[in-house]
Amino acid sequence: MSIAHHRFCRIAILLLASALFSGCATVPFDQPKTHSETITDTADTRLGKGVHEWTSENGGLSGIYPLSQGMDALGARLRLAEIAERSIDLQYFLMKDDTAGLVMMNALLKAADRGVRVRFLLDDIFTTSADRNLLLLNQHPNIEVRLFNPVSRRGISSKLNFVGDFRQANRRMHNKSFTVDNQISIVGGRNIADEYFQLKEGSVFVDFDVLAMGPVAAEISQSFDEFCNHSRAVPMEQVADNKTNEDLETVRADIAEEFDGAYDEVYGRALESQLLQDLIASREPAFPAYAVVLSDSPDKLINDIGEEHMQLANDLLDVLHSAREEIIFITPYYVPGKDGVEIMRQLVDKGIRVIILTNSLASNNHTPVHSGYARYRKDVIRAGVELYEARANAASETRGAVEGVDAMTLHTKAFLIDDRYLFVGSLNLDPRSIEINAEMGLLIDSPEIVSAFTDRADERLSNIAYRVLLNDKGQLEWHARINGEDVVETHEPLASPWLRFKAWFMKIAPESQL
Repeated sequence: MSIAHHRFCRIAILLLASALFSGCATVPFDQPKTHSETITDTADTRLGKGVHEWTSENGGLSGIYPLSQGMDALGARLRLAEIAERSIDLQYFLMKDDTAGLVMMNALLKAADRGVRVRFLLDDIFTTSADRNLLLLNQHPNIEVRLFNPVSRRGISSKLNFVGDFRQANRRMHNKSFTVDNQISIVGGRNIADEYFQLKEGSVFVDFDVLAMGPVAAEISQSFDEFCNHSRAVPMEQVADNKTNEDLETVRADIAEEFDGAYDEVYGRALESQLLQDLIASREPAFPAYAVVLSDSPDKLINDIGEEHMQLANDLLDVLHSAREEIIFITPYYVPGKDGVEIMRQLVDKGIRVIILTNSLASNNHTPVHSGYARYRKDVIRAGVELYEARANAASETRGAVEGVDAMTLHTKAFLIDDRYLFVGSLNLDPRSIEINAEMGLLIDSPEIVSAFTDRADERLSNIAYRVLLNDKGQLEWHARINGEDVVETHEPLASPWLRFKAWFMKIAPESQL
């Protein structure tokens, strides 16, 4: 082949790529959409009356109830959807067309049929629910689906749009909330998919939400409105390529067929939870607490990356610096960077006990993130932090674990400060959450809730995690007590040679993208 022919081929490839990029569908960020606001006239609803009575009896504080078990978390959402009268607002990073996703769609359809307004705000990138289903849901007069920061939806054009505008497409809405009648909301780490509710065979995500009612629910609604009306929140019908002439009854029938009794089975299991029984009987077993929403602005996703736009991280840092005795960080994905290591060192130097629980290599579902974390593991330990990594095979030892589960992944995102404050939400301690994505959560002032977490904390950690230490030679060791015996590992425990190789190789990934 001649040099001239090589040049021609290269030019042809470049022209083809240019044509493909120029032919990519553009996202209609500049198209007008209906301004949407929270329905606040809900005091006369069942939830409104119940919450008012509760808050009046508890000094106007918010009510907080922890949702540590998957069935409780799913059951609470389903029950709240069932008793909703005016509105349901959902904001999630992802949703799948699996059992949890279909059960949720069914619950939302039933609520909409009763006249409840449903607003559905989903981040675009990892939502695998079919465009067809979302479009058909969107046909319901009481349901509106919006996608946050979408790219062109399907086919090669979606891939090219992502590559062509990576800087913008890489920045995602990671928020997670489920708010009913502006009175009760669920906030935490769970998305809408089987693994977050202990419905996935063979593996389980250890995750955490809180059910919050009262004044803080209105704050969550305000945050939702800010994202829902932002220029990057695009109505589903303006984005999806797959337009359909089907009617809403088609998706109803398909969901019913897909269920094949799944709804009844899942809901029946959820009904067995004490929490759902209490909700049904209007006995919300909540802790009274002062709670506030900490949230990034949606403008974070369109502004240049910079410390001045890291609103949530900056607010939390102020709280951390007020600590006097102890901070426990529970984060599935931990990439501190040099600045993060220095913050930990400063806290320890102030005499504060700092504990971090994160995933081990074997339990981590994002190997590149572990690679980023591994760069700093020794530095974190040398800074005086007590570092723990979740054992992938500890599922059988965790409260409420699913029978037959042989792999556990930590997905809880919670910080506990001085036996007083709990932060729970979507934030991971990594550059993506802190600098790139939009995040939200609740800061809760409740010694009772925190003590429920920290009671026998050392014992609980020893049951589910390895303590990572440095030996006299500066080498990493993983210490655990398993079945009454002390165990010491000198390599990434429970990780195959192939997984260890992948983790080593992926150290080439840019830290800013982890």
